[in-house]
Amino acid sequence: MMRFTKTNSALPKLSWRTILSRGSVCILLPLVAVAAYAQVDPGIRGGPPGAGQPLATGMSAGDMAFFTSIATATFTEVENVSSGLGPRFNLDSCAGCHAFPAVGGSSPPTNNPQVMRASLMAPGNTVPSFLTINGPIREVRFIRQPNGSPDGGVHDIFTIVGRADNPAGCAITQPDFSNTNNMIFRIPTPTFGAGLIESIPDSTIKANLASDPTGIKRHMGIAGHVNTSGNDGTVTRFGWKAQNKSLLIFSGEAYNVEMGVTNESFPNEREDNPKCATNGMAESGTGFDGGNSPSDIVAFMGFMRFLDQPTPACGASPLPACSFSINNGRNLFSAIGCAACHTPSLTTGLSNVAALYQKQANLFSDLAVHHMGSGLADQVTQGGAGPDEFRTAPLWGVGQRAFFLHDGRTSDLLQAIRDHAGNGSEASEVISVFRQLRPSQQQDILNFLRSL
Repeated sequence: MMRFTKTNSALPKLSWRTILSRGSVCILLPLVAVAAYAQVDPGIRGGPPGAGQPLATGMSAGDMAFFTSIATATFTEVENVSSGLGPRFNLDSCAGCHAFPAVGGSSPPTNNPQVMRASLMAPGNTVPSFLTINGPIREVRFIRQPNGSPDGGVHDIFTIVGRADNPAGCAITQPDFSNTNNMIFRIPTPTFGAGLIESIPDSTIKANLASDPTGIKRHMGIAGHVNTSGNDGTVTRFGWKAQNKSLLIFSGEAYNVEMGVTNESFPNEREDNPKCATNGMAESGTGFDGGNSPSDIVAFMGFMRFLDQPTPACGASPLPACSFSINNGRNLFSAIGCAACHTPSLTTGLSNVAALYQKQANLFSDLAVHHMGSGLADQVTQGGAGPDEFRTAPLWGVGQRAFFLHDGRTSDLLQAIRDHAGNGSEASEVISVFRQLRPSQQQDILNFLRSL
């Protein structure tokens, strides 16, 4: 059961005209007694996981069989060298990174598997200081190459050297992680509801981004743009910078980058040392001569495609009704401009999967990239997303998320909100309004977010 602090901060549903006056931010607050307490992140919502289950309706018998007997098993499989692990990798299982609050999610709040499993999966390696037992799972990207040219690519943390199945003669070393000024981090993105996100038409995303019926985007300085494929110009939408077009591309890239497994989408080794890369290419492929078994990346795609969107703690039948604080926080979330980027809902389009056909996706994201300012900039460009631009993170399931922002720099939701403000950030005006709310009203917004 969730326990949120009682508040007397009654506030009616507002429009941008209530909070903006001639371009200057001002808050019109009700003259009511307010409890004297400071706002605080309620923390990870208790109870069973609100995510991890397959789509509730519209799944055919074949869809469900594939999800349960093939896709889930492949997603949770622990890789070894003979099946393609390495030569360089960050973890040895999809489910290891996408673990909380259920398989398909993100970093667990404790017992970071990159630390816990290091002695088993990478016994000849050192765990770098930026990985901690109760910190987030991380991948490392270098900002620049040794010659000063832009890098931005992933530099895997571990090698297969030291393992019992390490090929004879393979003696590569871990990257040099001493130059902290040249490193940025990324944490795993939750994959819940990913099939719904994939099924939202480009036209819907573009129309929503252009829509500003109340003028709040214009007055708050919110613009944003979609990231697009360099080939066909369609909207890309997966990853921290919305750099990947589809779940299949997302799966193939992650399999190669995070675990070192070559596949039909990324068939070449990233490690040049032939003594370490001894398997046939691609290491994961469709079994044309073995009963036409799907490749692993197809199974990964199917697992993510059929994961349902997270279930909020309240507000939808037959779930319990939301508290006054949560309802008030929902109204404030929209009123002060948070929903200008974190669009509460978008509708999927046509699909040959009934469970994805014209469904409401309550993702709280516009799937566009926005300037987030110097404080969050990672100096990496991916596609059309520049050094300080990031995809609006979907907030569904945020009530059971342990770490926030692209690099997992905080586990405090309030701090994550405050970090949206900064020089050049499109969110600065919204955060300015947030800071002017009463502590009890800020608490209502936090309570609302933790109910998602």
